[in-house]
Amino acid sequence: MKQRISILICLVAGCFAPAIACTSAIIGAGLNPYGRPLLWKHRDTSSVDNKVEYVAPGSDGFGYTGLFNASDRNLKECWTGFNSEGFAIMNTASYNLKDDKVPEKDMDKEGLVMTMALRRCVTVDDFAHLLDTLPRPMGVEANFGVIDATGAGAYFETNNHSYIRIDLEDSPDGMLVRTNYSHCGRPEEGFGFVREANALHYLRPAAGRKEVTPEFLTETLSRTFYHDLMGKDMAAGLEDGWIIDQDFIPRHKSCATIVIEGCVPSDGMVRNAGKQYVMWTGLGYPPCADIYPVTEGPEGVHPDLRGIQENGHSRASDISKRRRDEVFPKHYGNGDKYIRLSRLRNPDGTGYLQVIPAQNLEIYRKFRENRSSAK
Repeated sequence: MKQRISILICLVAGCFAPAIACTSAIIGAGLNPYGRPLLWKHRDTSSVDNKVEYVAPGSDGFGYTGLFNASDRNLKECWTGFNSEGFAIMNTASYNLKDDKVPEKDMDKEGLVMTMALRRCVTVDDFAHLLDTLPRPMGVEANFGVIDATGAGAYFETNNHSYIRIDLEDSPDGMLVRTNYSHCGRPEEGFGFVREANALHYLRPAAGRKEVTPEFLTETLSRTFYHDLMGKDMAAGLEDGWIIDQDFIPRHKSCATIVIEGCVPSDGMVRNAGKQYVMWTGLGYPPCADIYPVTEGPEGVHPDLRGIQENGHSRASDISKRRRDEVFPKHYGNGDKYIRLSRLRNPDGTGYLQVIPAQNLEIYRKFRENRSSAK
């Protein structure tokens, strides 16, 4: 009987694995060959249908561009984005910071906080001030990552009543990585320990060479099936087989990979710095996602990314989601746990990991070529 109860507890616990997750990083300008800081968010959530929209400036503040759930018709909750002044923000859910009994119905306000920040903030210090002045409890348990036009960056490990700020300039590696626990939170609680190790496995050598680019983040980290505990890429072979979707950076509930590429840092604030920013965007399941460059302003968002399809869906997200259904072809029972390797890589060279990254790298190349020629 005790054994059966233990098994039941494990099964029930598995049902409550975090639906809101994410893997993220802040990369200092010195680690990027173009001299620009980077803000990366690989988003995992139950809200798998996403869109990108531009929000015009208003009486409440700056204009900004951001990632939203398809169902968010009024664009109330932004999940990563940048504004006209060069302030950019994203978050990952944390699960080892909450120290109170605020009910769940009063939590999950991170999107509201980030929307407010994009309207009001110019600098990293501005975001600290915003957190200082928000009413308590704030309704959040998250690692907020931010950068600004000076090249400053920081994570704010935040709960309902307080936060701890970890500045990029204090990192000996010139970068910071967060998943679904806070480094200043309760030890050995939370999620994403293996995913963080997976990311660092690639980031550390690239940082040592000062070669961390947006395409490195979207085309390598967001598409890798490297598993740090196993010590290998579980999808590296060309054989037709199956792997279990567990502790990889891309997950069945991954719905976007976003890299906000800032401007070359300035000693003083740059007016309208957002015009120099690019939000490299892949909507839908990242191993199957096409990348689009998003720039500041109403014309900066490609129609494929906008929520102009039925039910607020974006075309790019829907296409990637259909591809994901081929990678996870068992659509019953625990089918969303099993990956068909042949749809990722195969001897014919037609797997999504073999075809799509090459196309995306060409998008990066052409955009940079045009940006250089415009100077």
